[in-house]
Amino acid sequence: MPVWAQAGLWGLLAGGALVLGAGIAWVVRVPQLVIATIMAFGAGVLISALSFDLVDEAEQTGGLVPTAAGFLAGAVIYVAANVLLAKRGARHRKRSHEIQGSEEDTPGSGGAIAIGALLDGIPESIVLGLTLLKGGGVGVAVFAAIFLSNLPEGLSSAAGMKASRRSARYVFGVWGGIAVASGLAGLLGVLFLEGAAPTTVAAITALAAGGILAMVADTMIPEAFEKTHLYAGLAATVGFLTAFVMGRV
Repeated sequence: MPVWAQAGLWGLLAGGALVLGAGIAWVVRVPQLVIATIMAFGAGVLISALSFDLVDEAEQTGGLVPTAAGFLAGAVIYVAANVLLAKRGARHRKRSHEIQGSEEDTPGSGGAIAIGALLDGIPESIVLGLTLLKGGGVGVAVFAAIFLSNLPEGLSSAAGMKASRRSARYVFGVWGGIAVASGLAGLLGVLFLEGAAPTTVAAITALAAGGILAMVADTMIPEAFEKTHLYAGLAATVGFLTAFVMGRV
């Protein structure tokens, strides 16, 4: 199977965790403390993958300057886009309760939440696809990190959507669409960057990684801390250690 096709399938599979999480939240009323704990765990997993499997490798293959520039640019682009979306009603898109807001409260917030979810998911799929360019198959630690963070993300956000009286058609339409877009992002990332210079791949990898870290800090950690408080740090530490160990065995 061509590498680009593999990247698309892996991206789709990782994005499918969003749909799985949404399905659980729609059928079962998961306690907010459980959701927040899983969210903190997922944040730790992602931070570990960023540190050891993305940014560090990008620097080793492409150099410090393109990696640092890409990483900072990714964070700036994400934050700028997130600020715009927050003004349209997507500020609390990962929240698991009524604070998320409904379409009646903020007209257009449904579309903003969908675009925000897309903004959160695309960088993850791009870096997942790029791990295939190194040869030897997909980066297992990176895939596990994305999957384990997408599950609570879909669970938390879908719980909030349900509490805000959004329909099942909207909820699963959003997450199903994001899963498909994730597959396309992984596929296109490989198509455009296969054969590119190491500095270019490093810069793009770091760009996506910077966006992911900004997303974790802006959306996942606040949701986790709100309900777990002093235990959020422990859950994030366990997630970090889990991803670190998975990358070393």
